[in-house]
Amino acid sequence: MKAVILAAGEGKRLRPLTASEPKVMIPVANRPVLEYVVDALVRNNIVEIVMVVGYRKERIMSHFEDGKKFGARIEYVVQDKQLGNGHALNCAKDRVSGEFLVLAGDNIVDARAVEDMLRSGASPSALVVESENPSKYGVVTIEKGIIRGVVEKPQTLVSNIILTGFYRLKDSIFDVIGRNIASGEYGLSHALSSALGDHSIVPVFSDGLWIDAVYPWDLLELNAAALENASVRTAGKIEKNVTIAGQVSIGEETVIRAGTTIYGPVMIGEGCDIGPNVTVFPSTSIGDNVTVEPYTMIKNSILMSNTSIAAHSYLSHCVFGYGVKSKSHLMGAGAEAYVNVGDEFFKVPHMGSIVGEDTEFGTGVIVEPGTIVGAGCKVSSGAKITRNLPNRSLVT
Repeated sequence: MKAVILAAGEGKRLRPLTASEPKVMIPVANRPVLEYVVDALVRNNIVEIVMVVGYRKERIMSHFEDGKKFGARIEYVVQDKQLGNGHALNCAKDRVSGEFLVLAGDNIVDARAVEDMLRSGASPSALVVESENPSKYGVVTIEKGIIRGVVEKPQTLVSNIILTGFYRLKDSIFDVIGRNIASGEYGLSHALSSALGDHSIVPVFSDGLWIDAVYPWDLLELNAAALENASVRTAGKIEKNVTIAGQVSIGEETVIRAGTTIYGPVMIGEGCDIGPNVTVFPSTSIGDNVTVEPYTMIKNSILMSNTSIAAHSYLSHCVFGYGVKSKSHLMGAGAEAYVNVGDEFFKVPHMGSIVGEDTEFGTGVIVEPGTIVGAGCKVSSGAKITRNLPNRSLVT
């Protein structure tokens, strides 16, 4: 059986983290989200994979190549315009026949979820989960073990059971998708809703892992979940008087300097320089070639590769993109915050700051909880950031 992974979108609600790469390539636990999807399939002997790519497709194709190093055989189809996931799947119609799996490349799934979908034996079928925020998804109603209705992003409560974007389908679905596209409907959930009259779509529940990242703060949940299941390896150089507790992975050529304390689960990449006297708390991922200088504290955060955090800084519930540089005394505390994404405001229980790639902070900068700082910004010493900054902003 083949699998089609939909990986063409940008992830606009995750800006500025998607400024130079697609949502599916954002790292959690130091691996692109898309890698977890491929790994879950390969662990279930699904090795024939079609990836539908589009936005920044070169980043995906150069990373995965033909799939051999991941134990898969990957071929690519390009969606030139990101019109919707139904349209994206339709781009792959000449590459699949009979039954096949469809997965979203920007959701983390584990091998158990794939196993449960395969074990159900039902086609068409859809992996469904209970959600605390069903209004963000396609919501289903179920009667007698069959999906009877699909409502896309309902404003009133229909059900708390949602579609995950993981399906087992037959190639006859392309006839339905084609008709929908002709009438201006590009979503895959619309196609499933249209097919309900002629086909019994079976809901599949699983004890496996499925997590979606719709908004930037969702990445922290993905990261924490991925770290809980990550393999641990200890390399590099660990100086004397370093305290390590729990699951902590340290990459090659990384130096953990004296007086540093790390509470796992934590993942630190290759070529990093951490400390001395740094404290890293659980659910933190630090990419490759990252420098964290003395008397800095980091908790529940993602620091992508080539980031540099100078001394006496504090980061909590933050996501920093590639190449962010700060001078000393950077304050990025996490707290309950109202966060502005596009034209919407969201109350987030605990969030620090989201910072786009290659942004630079001077000395003594304070970034208020819930603030989103764009890519390529330059923030002068002593500044206090209280609102979102567009890409390439200059704060003096």
